[in-house]
Amino acid sequence: MIEKAQLMDEKAMARAITRISHEIIEKNKGIEDLVLLGVKTRGIPLAKRVQLKIEEIEGTLLPVGEIDISRYRDDISERRVEGAVYDDNTSFDIDKKTVVLIDDVLYTGRTVRAALDYIIDNGRPKAIQLAVLVDRGHRELPIRADYVGKNVPTSKNEFISVKLSEIDGEDSVTINE
Repeated sequence: MIEKAQLMDEKAMARAITRISHEIIEKNKGIEDLVLLGVKTRGIPLAKRVQLKIEEIEGTLLPVGEIDISRYRDDISERRVEGAVYDDNTSFDIDKKTVVLIDDVLYTGRTVRAALDYIIDNGRPKAIQLAVLVDRGHRELPIRADYVGKNVPTSKNEFISVKLSEIDGEDSVTINE
C-alpha cells in the first residue's frame, strides 16, 4: 500500500473531535439523555475522546459503550445477538436515550447498518445519531453521518487509514493506494 497524502495530523484530529463534540451538544440542546457508543475497534477510543471533550465543555461525563458488530455484518451468514451494551463491564440502558454512534470511517454504510441492528436488538433509543472522523463517500446504503470530522472524496481503489495513539501509537489519517 502506497501512502498518497496525510489528511489529518494529531492537531487536525483534535480540532475535528472538538468540533464534533460542540456540534453534538448544539444539536441536542445540551447532553441530557445522551449516550455515546463506539464501534470496535477505532470508534471506541474516538468515543472516549468525544466523551472527555464534552465533559470539558459541559462538566458532565457521559456514558460510553463499546459495541462489536462483527456478528451483525451482512457478509456473515449466521447472525447471533451479542448481548447488552457495556460500559467498562457495567451495562447501561439505552431506552429513551439519544445514542450517538461513533466510528472512524464511513464508507459503504454496511458497518453502520450492522451497528443499527445491534442497537435496536438491545433497546429502544429515542434517536440514533452518527459521528465519524472521516466520510469517504461511496455509499451502498442510504446512510448519512450527522457529524463529520472531514469529508474526503476518494476513488474505490483508495483506502483511508486512521491511526490512533491508543491503538497505533500515533494520531494520523492518511489516504493510501
